[in-house]
Amino acid sequence: MVYPPPFIRWIYPQAIWTLPGQGKTIYLTFDDGPTPVVTEKILELLDEHQAKATFFCIGKNIEKHPELFNLVKAKGHHIGSHTYSHLNGWKSKPADYLNDYHNGRELAGSNLFRPPYGRILLNPLQTIQKQDKVIMWDILSKDYDATLPPEKILRNVLRNIKPGSIIVFHDSEKAKKNVLAVLPELLQKLKLQGYTLEALPY
Repeated sequence: MVYPPPFIRWIYPQAIWTLPGQGKTIYLTFDDGPTPVVTEKILELLDEHQAKATFFCIGKNIEKHPELFNLVKAKGHHIGSHTYSHLNGWKSKPADYLNDYHNGRELAGSNLFRPPYGRILLNPLQTIQKQDKVIMWDILSKDYDATLPPEKILRNVLRNIKPGSIIVFHDSEKAKKNVLAVLPELLQKLKLQGYTLEALPY
């Protein structure tokens, strides 16, 4: 399933799921990095196609790979926070979650936030929304699923794209094989279809 279940959107009505109204613009996002090799390869592919994206970075990975984090910014892409240690918001105490969120936010230096797994309790969500834009998605590529062949991932993403779509990929070791196989053809096809790929606005 590419789209999140409808009840999830109902739970988080104030989160941003799509950004329609900007012509044929779509928004590629990459979660869980920065990751050596994977993030660099993705940046090269985006450069080749004059595409911009948004990288939702884990605080721990920013600390481990500051040179990659700075490279993403130097290439003109936008940064979002993805917490410090990728906590599951449905399984964490609100105080612990907010502490992890603040630590990740400080390192990312961004007012864009995406909760890991798209899961967050309402109390932390209300606190976070006072200062940040909470970014969800309308297309989840599932590139992290090793049982899915790249061809199926590509087909599902292309079938569901529409102007304003926010698409989730991952610059992680887990997703490495699929994301690096899917992205070149996806970027080419989107360009041929007349789409512009932009970073999410701050």
